[in-house]
Amino acid sequence: MTAPASSPVPAAPTTPFPEGFLWGTATASHQVEGGNVNNDVWLYEHVPGTMYAESSGDACDHYTRYREDIALLASLGLNSYRFSLEWSRIEPAEGEFSAVAIAHYRDMLRACREHGLTPIVTYHHFTSPQWLIARGGWEDAGTPALFARYCRRVTQELGDLFDIACTMNEPNLAILLGEMGMCEREPAQRFGNPTWEGAARALGTTADKVAGFQLSATPQAYEIKCAAHKAAVQAIKAVKPDMQVGWTLANSDFHAAPGGEERVARMNEENNLRYLRVSEGDDFVGLQTYNRTVLGPDGPVPPEEGAVLNQGGEEIWPWAIGAVVRQAWDAVKMPIYVTENGLNTGDDTQRVDFLRTAIGEVGAAIADGVDVRGYMCWSAMDNFEWIFGYGPKFGIIAVDRDTQARTPKPSAHILGEIAQSNGAVLNR
Repeated sequence: MTAPASSPVPAAPTTPFPEGFLWGTATASHQVEGGNVNNDVWLYEHVPGTMYAESSGDACDHYTRYREDIALLASLGLNSYRFSLEWSRIEPAEGEFSAVAIAHYRDMLRACREHGLTPIVTYHHFTSPQWLIARGGWEDAGTPALFARYCRRVTQELGDLFDIACTMNEPNLAILLGEMGMCEREPAQRFGNPTWEGAARALGTTADKVAGFQLSATPQAYEIKCAAHKAAVQAIKAVKPDMQVGWTLANSDFHAAPGGEERVARMNEENNLRYLRVSEGDDFVGLQTYNRTVLGPDGPVPPEEGAVLNQGGEEIWPWAIGAVVRQAWDAVKMPIYVTENGLNTGDDTQRVDFLRTAIGEVGAAIADGVDVRGYMCWSAMDNFEWIFGYGPKFGIIAVDRDTQARTPKPSAHILGEIAQSNGAVLNR
């Protein structure tokens, strides 16, 4: 993909990826497993007047098809797979742990090892047990200890089969969504929202207390998520001291339109830098970005005339990941995994161009001394994309919604070739 005149000048192709670099894809339990009826997002999907476009339903049936899916990922030439554990399956009621669910995830980890895939395990990817939300969720002072207990139990049961752990996924996403007007910044603002009102009735609480992880942008949520992460790191390390532990952040490449400089400075601090500072002392930080965010004095602005767009009218900007990893390295000088990066498009030729350019940007950053240790493309397959349902297409593998048949796209094979050559194919 050729950079527009206003973009950074891309570096000459290089192959600086170190030996042992992890190449893979990522999924999240609720988006692919199907039937996660005990978590909060399932509840939100089903209340009257919900903001969710549709139910997750059976999703991609990854909960039963995980072995064939893992074999397929390995057959492409990848060497890693990032997936999440579903807390609401493992602890469906407070203090009650499911041996069956733990055995399921143990077999997933075994399958990864059998196929030569290094697992990167995320303990919490947006969804929480309904019982936790009924207590006040991610704005309740008791949540850090409960999350730490869950993380400790998981590590005791499964920690012998993996060495890289992400405590939680994108605790800062709600900050970015709040800037875009997609979630509330104060608990009282949830009153009148049919999704939160309906969930509150079902849980026997009030709308202001419905503090799910993904869409809580309040100051209280910031404090609770940070405390929960720190408590989880301690709990995991107490069981397995050599586990590599961090969290993953939805950091954005912020650009200023005329008059937007002050807003960009504020968002760099609120969304990116303060969370990076919380990461200091961890073994790594996971970084996730898809695009740049262009801000004017009043908020986000539409793409410039002549910008390359996907079918949904969103700008395609693969250079964002290079800017994000460089900013993080400058801020905290700690190891980085790109734990998500990808493109929503029905035109896979756009995805191929995106991956080549984005991975090239990661390689250029490594050549300049940034310690990046892995690249995970989002997503392994077309899946449930939260409030947008099954419309967005991020997968490198297509999934037939009627038959659940999997079909690798050209981008899947391209990513596999890049992985097998450890980036050398980018020089061709």
